[in-house]
Amino acid sequence: MPRISRTLTVLRRQNLTPNMLRLTLGGENLEGFPEGQESGYVKLLFPKDGETKMNSGIKGVLTGTKPRMRSYTIRSFDPQALELNLDFVTHGDNGPASAWAMKANEGDEIAINGPGPTKLVDHTADWFFLAGDMSALPAISVNLEQLPSDARGYAVLEVIEESDIVELTCPVGIDVHWIINSHPNESNSPLADKVISLAWQNGRPTIWVAGEFNAMRAMRKYFKQDRGVAKNDIYASSYWKFGATDEGNKAAKILDMG
Repeated sequence: MPRISRTLTVLRRQNLTPNMLRLTLGGENLEGFPEGQESGYVKLLFPKDGETKMNSGIKGVLTGTKPRMRSYTIRSFDPQALELNLDFVTHGDNGPASAWAMKANEGDEIAINGPGPTKLVDHTADWFFLAGDMSALPAISVNLEQLPSDARGYAVLEVIEESDIVELTCPVGIDVHWIINSHPNESNSPLADKVISLAWQNGRPTIWVAGEFNAMRAMRKYFKQDRGVAKNDIYASSYWKFGATDEGNKAAKILDMG
């Protein structure tokens, strides 16, 4: 991804649901940020482990030792207002990004890199299957909004509680299923179980699944091995791993690809 670092300011914070927070970042440093990057990501920059202060503030993160980076989906970008919306799951604060987001106030600064490439489904497919937990909800929402009006298929979304269910903009042919999992940090598989239970449709599908590592791997295996979906028609990514740090999740992803 482009290594363009920008220092942005928190303009607004909005609690979308009990477990989802939206931060609007902005400032003149967003000038030149490319349009049409929704579903792509930016990397938030934080001090390394053990560093409690950012040296001389944001400049310390940008000029000091290599910072920790956390990827977050671009939910929306307004080039006229120079505003970037990022959504954060606030169930727990084990990582630097969620901890920062839960405490962030208007006027606080954060450094970002990016954007990274978009993650959109293939619109030439006959039908669509999207699935993920709350960490994937921003990217899935973008995908659903951009589907052709005659699109058909499924969207399976796992949330922590019923109040986390949000209104989606998507074609009427997309059958939306909400799964409540009040213990997302425990080893369980309600998302994958629901995905596997749904009737298979006719034609060539395009698959988009993301979320917890083990659930993602189970869904990918189902689509690839049980349903024979071609590798190029499957996008599967783990955004986090039960019982592991972000670094642990990245290491597991590398091993899984091997």
